[in-house]
Amino acid sequence: MIHLLLVEDQTIIRQGLSSLLNAKSDFQVVGEAENGKVAVEKVEALQPDLVLMDVRMPVMDGVTATRLIRDRFPNIKVLVLSTFDDDEYIGQAMEGGAIGYLLKDTPHEQLAQSIRSAYAGYTQLGPGSFHKAISYVSVSELSHRCEQLNGIAILTHREREVLSLIATGASNREIAEILYIAESTVKNHVTSLLSRLNLRDRTQAALLAHSLLPS
Repeated sequence: MIHLLLVEDQTIIRQGLSSLLNAKSDFQVVGEAENGKVAVEKVEALQPDLVLMDVRMPVMDGVTATRLIRDRFPNIKVLVLSTFDDDEYIGQAMEGGAIGYLLKDTPHEQLAQSIRSAYAGYTQLGPGSFHKAISYVSVSELSHRCEQLNGIAILTHREREVLSLIATGASNREIAEILYIAESTVKNHVTSLLSRLNLRDRTQAALLAHSLLPS
């Protein structure tokens, strides 16, 4: 039995989906929500197997709710069911952890099978959605990479030297010896470059240096 939570702001559509899915012997609708905020609360309370999520809703949209649900409850799957097939919606939903994105005009039997497949762990995308998702992710990744390159460009010469040495695995003491500066100065440079590049730690800095700095 697959336990479902339906998230849809239009009552008529939500009730229709509930009747349709409850008629299936392997589905049980355990709850309904009219917006993303209520959805997150009901996921915590009901622990469904899969959430069927709308995108445009008041209070909290479906993309935001999907991210929150997947962050807090990684074992619960979210399958988006929307009227909108925009690249941005599809890409953001998939980036947020949705296991699929279908349109509301999906035939009933196909929707039921897609829910079963999503529950089993298979990504579900409606006709044309795959290319839109890939297109959005590619543009998003390119934008992120440009931001990183801009961050590298504003580093001082010394910070770039420190970043390059971090990439080799050198410790602060080793960097200080190589550059003939105090270890405390190295620590200051590390703190500064991490802040400028919006990085969490030395590991992220090393990975970034390997991917962006010339070898």
